[in-house]
Amino acid sequence: MTRSSARAAAFGVDLRVAGLVTVLLALAAVGWIISAAQMDGMDMGRWTDPGPLGFFITTWVVMLAAMMFPSAAPMIVAYARIQRHRRESGRYAPSGSTAIFVAGYLIAWTIFGFATYTLYETATSLLPDFLSSDPGGRYLAAGVIFAAAIYQLTPAKNVSLMKCRTPIDFVLHRMRRGYLGGLRMGVEHGAWCVTCCWALMVALFALGMMSIGWMAVVGAFIALEKMLPWKRLANRSVAVALAVIAIGVALSPAMMPGHSM
Repeated sequence: MTRSSARAAAFGVDLRVAGLVTVLLALAAVGWIISAAQMDGMDMGRWTDPGPLGFFITTWVVMLAAMMFPSAAPMIVAYARIQRHRRESGRYAPSGSTAIFVAGYLIAWTIFGFATYTLYETATSLLPDFLSSDPGGRYLAAGVIFAAAIYQLTPAKNVSLMKCRTPIDFVLHRMRRGYLGGLRMGVEHGAWCVTCCWALMVALFALGMMSIGWMAVVGAFIALEKMLPWKRLANRSVAVALAVIAIGVALSPAMMPGHSM
């Protein structure tokens, strides 16, 4: 054991876990930087046009890294620890499986993003002025955001949020071997995360997906309800905040960033 490892062990710090968390946070930081650069000068209003599919998917994956990696870190760390324990005990656990797990997580969210993009493009092609009309588009945005607030109070939200907040339980009861197993676990965890946060991400579409400010607000909501120890309080606080934003968009759009029209 090196001197630095011994010092870290003395303070109860697992350097491998700390290194993994550092990588995840660094990737999130890079995601924020790239997102800010991509969105610079773009339309910041509600129902922002997501652009061509290739641009949207690239932007979406970068956004996911920025918004989701901090709150997904406990689950990823739990998976990595179990995999390391399996290797140390002589059981099959191939190196690189943690990266495959993360890839599966991103795949689940990318499928959701593609479905949302398809729905958006279909709506705008059939009803070109439906999302952009004023005040119609504004009231629709407010309704979508308020619906996200209501979803916060549903049993589906509660169950999926619990799945996201208890990483050890998820990993221990759904462990699958090998790269394919890691990919399937990542997709499954991503599906639970989608169930938990889909309404918040749709609200981001309504607020303006190309707004770095609204992206930060929604990302903060996700992190708060997944990471604060007071689950019920965090969940209800996000619901109230969404309701307030919805009322602000409907009644006083000039007071809302990116909603001055």
